[in-house]
Amino acid sequence: MGFKIRFLDQDAKLLDQSLLEGLESVIPYTTIQEVVGAYHLTRQRCRKLSAEMGLLMSVAMNLWARQSLSRVLIKLIKGFRFIWPDETVQAATKGAISQLRYEIGAAPVVDLFHRICVPMATEETPGAFLFGYRMMAIDGTVETVADTPANAHVFGRSKGGRGESAFPLVRGVYLMEVGTHGIVDAGFWPYATSERVGALRVLRSVEDGMLVMWDRGLHSFDMVQQTLQRQAHFLGRVPASVDLKPVCSLSDGSYLAFLRPSDYARRKAGERLLVRVIEYTLDDPALPGYKERHVLITSLLDEKTAPALTLAQAYHERWEIELAIDEMDTHQRLANQPLRSKKPVGVIQELYGLLLAHYAVRHVMYEAASQEAIDPDRMSFINALELIGDAIPEFQMTDPEEHDRLYQRLLQDIRRHRLPERDHRCNPRVVKRKMSKFPRKRPIHQQRRQPCRPFRESIVMLN
Repeated sequence: MGFKIRFLDQDAKLLDQSLLEGLESVIPYTTIQEVVGAYHLTRQRCRKLSAEMGLLMSVAMNLWARQSLSRVLIKLIKGFRFIWPDETVQAATKGAISQLRYEIGAAPVVDLFHRICVPMATEETPGAFLFGYRMMAIDGTVETVADTPANAHVFGRSKGGRGESAFPLVRGVYLMEVGTHGIVDAGFWPYATSERVGALRVLRSVEDGMLVMWDRGLHSFDMVQQTLQRQAHFLGRVPASVDLKPVCSLSDGSYLAFLRPSDYARRKAGERLLVRVIEYTLDDPALPGYKERHVLITSLLDEKTAPALTLAQAYHERWEIELAIDEMDTHQRLANQPLRSKKPVGVIQELYGLLLAHYAVRHVMYEAASQEAIDPDRMSFINALELIGDAIPEFQMTDPEEHDRLYQRLLQDIRRHRLPERDHRCNPRVVKRKMSKFPRKRPIHQQRRQPCRPFRESIVMLN
């Protein structure tokens, strides 16, 4: 049986429609309206764009990241244009969209992110919990942004032996739910900002019942202390320089030790925390870290309820956050291309819109997997992203009474293209091309003198 086409009243206004209806269960239109009201964004004169559409555009531009802003808007209203009573309805221009983006600014999109993006897994979700604790991971990344004076001034560039980076860079730090790849908190700073500063910031979203994992680059006494203050547990790798003297050996080969701050005054004052230390190595030559000494610390002190071998294995689930970052950088937006925004406020808005779009896709994938108790990792992110983009116009054209049935079909389509079980393999962390034979682009090249005659007139024949 087919789906019933939506009926639109002759007096209906496109500005009043919830354009992302296929994602209504994740990003409710009422929540968007609440954000618009909270920031007093309602426009006095609305012709083709409203503040609500501006917020939706921040998400939609990251669902169709390979399209220009004007093309994104056309895709966003594609279904409604097909059934709209007025055949002359047109999308707004790129200039109008850009103007609206900067009228809205970054703060409302950040607020929308914090209202929407929360942990979604239940204890029945495969791979989401360990010993009854929700597994979370923290990691940082660097995003390339458009090469404009404003972006370079605010965010800065990396500097090395071969000079500065070609593009300005933004430092980002994410807190992710491991079982679903849902990023539930994030922060963005100038490139020179330490990842540790960002990691401490996203701890604000850590709560009781969580097990937070991080790598050795994020280790600090303050990370451990503040995680415990939030009634959560942690599992992190420590650098070789950290001195951990055993005070009690445990039956599974781990031991208890006191962790002290690196600051001398605090150490002298007697600050310390009791942690459990797990040391291990890998005896398979095919694995990265073969025969290296790996040292983990955790607040799970009981070896009976949390065996060391299980914790060592679980720590490597932290790599799921690397996969989530790859989903966004490589598959969701243009691979190897900087963000499109030319101004810093647009960059922050675009980054949080990217996270909202990624979370929405991941939430739909989680719902699809939950119906058959499948691990969400078995769902294909690329396939889900494309199916959702194709489904949005269908929801717009379909009678709202049929939306539940249409949504179930979307979930079924996502489940149908599930990934095979992961192969038992690993890849080296290398790049194929690192250097370029061409000279570095400099300011003088941006002001290069342009030809004053047609090319044909510049040709001089030689004997």
